[in-house]
Amino acid sequence: MLQRTLDTSFDQVHTAIDSLELQPELSEIGTLLEVGGGIARVRGLPTLGAEALVRFPDGVLGLAVNLDEHELGIVLLDHGDRLTPGAQVQATGRQADTPVGEALIGRVIDATGRPLDDGGPLSINERQPVERPAPAIMERAPVSTPLESGIKAVDAMIPIGRGQRELIVGDRQSGKTTVAIDTIINQRDKDVLCIYCAIGQRGTAVARAVDALRSSGALAHSIVVSASGEDAPGLQYITPYAATAMGEYFMQQGRDVLIVYDDLTRHARAYRELSLLLRRPPGREAYPGDIFYIHSRLLERATHLREELGGGSLTALPIVETQAQDISAYIPTNLISITDGQIYLSPTLFRKGLLPAIDVGRSVSRVGGKTQYPTFRQVAGDLRLAYTQFEELETFARFATRLDERTRQRIERGRRVRQILRQPAGQPLRASEQVAVLLATNAGHLDAVPTERVVDAEQRIREHVRSSLPEICARIDAGEDLDESDWEQLDTAAADAVSGLTEDD
Repeated sequence: MLQRTLDTSFDQVHTAIDSLELQPELSEIGTLLEVGGGIARVRGLPTLGAEALVRFPDGVLGLAVNLDEHELGIVLLDHGDRLTPGAQVQATGRQADTPVGEALIGRVIDATGRPLDDGGPLSINERQPVERPAPAIMERAPVSTPLESGIKAVDAMIPIGRGQRELIVGDRQSGKTTVAIDTIINQRDKDVLCIYCAIGQRGTAVARAVDALRSSGALAHSIVVSASGEDAPGLQYITPYAATAMGEYFMQQGRDVLIVYDDLTRHARAYRELSLLLRRPPGREAYPGDIFYIHSRLLERATHLREELGGGSLTALPIVETQAQDISAYIPTNLISITDGQIYLSPTLFRKGLLPAIDVGRSVSRVGGKTQYPTFRQVAGDLRLAYTQFEELETFARFATRLDERTRQRIERGRRVRQILRQPAGQPLRASEQVAVLLATNAGHLDAVPTERVVDAEQRIREHVRSSLPEICARIDAGEDLDESDWEQLDTAAADAVSGLTEDD
């Protein structure tokens, strides 16, 4: 009985062995020599290419950056505190990539696709390389459609187009992130997908940005990609490229995408840290020689594709931080030369409470009026001229005891323009509301209104125009031009709205 049982068992084992088909698997293994500061040095892996991913123990990923003759320089994408020399390093056989797709919308993730919110695991079906060539010149179409920020000073005097790269520059705590977040909030009903890319920010700052997007309902059309200051420098380095790859996926489907990089100053510092640890030769301010290239190849991916390629667009709003208002520093100068204009935020205006603290004189859009609605072009030219004249005259008026009537009128008009350009955070305006308010300012309807009541006058104009001229407002919001009769109705409505707010009241 026992012999029969043993024979049956052995027969089953032999049958299982005969049916087993073993396939040889080639796995390339290297050895960890040294680790520290977010950098690992590895021996072996002779066929590894640049930008290839390797895997360390505990699932830590690394990016091959230096390919020297006797060792490899690997940038860690996670903290390597538990890694020790002598550990095995395995090549993954793929380039650095990131998840893409509809499942990312409304989520907070990092560059590798790990969820950072409480939304549960991601259902990821597709990944794309984080590094891709920028679209060729022949694949691009002119930038002609406006990307409305909802901020009066931007939409009227520093217009942004879909597919443009507009730099937001200013000192620390001058409101740069607020301008970017308000622009994202204003895309709620514009069918524009938004990506907020936080690089090297404090966790609390990222949480505030996410809360602002969630409370305004903007997170439903946004993706937040974050690498905080506590994360590994390597993860901070690849995060903007990963966020761009996510945006390109939707752009190739014919959709319009807005991406905010907050901010590229910290991105440059993370790359400088990695480069010095990799013993690359330092250049100006200890930055490596290719610091310009890492940002140019990133921002060149923002474009407007031709109609036969889907007609999608990727608009970039990179943020850069200056010190002591030095706009000519190394990194800000590099980014100004790459982008299509800049929005400069002045700490002086910020301290005066003139928010958003946009310095119109030092801001510019090199795409300009081509991306503005016709109604904005009608009112923006006179507004910028009046404001520029006011800024010059106000400086000289401090030293004058008596002013002629014309000069005094220009100064009074300019003060009201400055008040009109003030706008609370998180409250972007529709194009029709902005046009009505700016028209009233240019027409002089606010000249008799006390400066401290200009905000009330603006609110009255917006409410009255919306209620009395809904058809004209809808046409302005749709980007249509107005005829002379429409302008007269708009002007009359604005004048009626402020008729009770005069100096004598």
